[in-house]
Amino acid sequence: MEENKEFLRQDSDYRSLKAFQKAECIYDVTYYFAHRFLKANDRTIDQMVQAARSGKQNLAEGNIDGITSKEMELKLTNVNRASLHELLLDYEDYLRVRGLEQWSFNDPRCIQARAFCKKHLDSAIYREKIRERTDETIANIAITLIHQCDVLIRGLIEWKKREFIKKGGIKEEMYHARKDWQQRNRYNMNGGNGQPQ
Repeated sequence: MEENKEFLRQDSDYRSLKAFQKAECIYDVTYYFAHRFLKANDRTIDQMVQAARSGKQNLAEGNIDGITSKEMELKLTNVNRASLHELLLDYEDYLRVRGLEQWSFNDPRCIQARAFCKKHLDSAIYREKIRERTDETIANIAITLIHQCDVLIRGLIEWKKREFIKKGGIKEEMYHARKDWQQRNRYNMNGGNGQPQ
């Protein structure tokens, strides 16, 4: 019997999502930054690392939960955005209160960072490169990554919304899978024994 592949999708490979890969880069950069440049007893270390972690983990959890709940998938994906915006503010605060520069959009350094971050999604590259950079540079790279990840996540949310409108949620999938099975097996809905005809 042919399986209905539209029912309870199993394509939950969140690691292949560009947004997830970029969120992992953000986490690795943040982990290094917070432990390298903040004082050991600063509560901001945990806050920044947890916000970066949430920005990554909620994409994975939302993708898996989306198999049975589109609502939960959208909710967790948006939680991811909120966590990354919280982290963005921490980086901006770090630069501002220390009198360091947040690169403007048209600053050549920002343009170069955007091009590099757009091209590279492997967190190992960032873990290697940031060890040679100042706190100001790393913070600006992280800000660039967060903005790019936010664009990807917004696109992902819009795509998920369109998919929900087009295909519905789990109830619709279950209904259509059942109807499809009945049609393929010419199920006797009025018969007493419930056997295929």
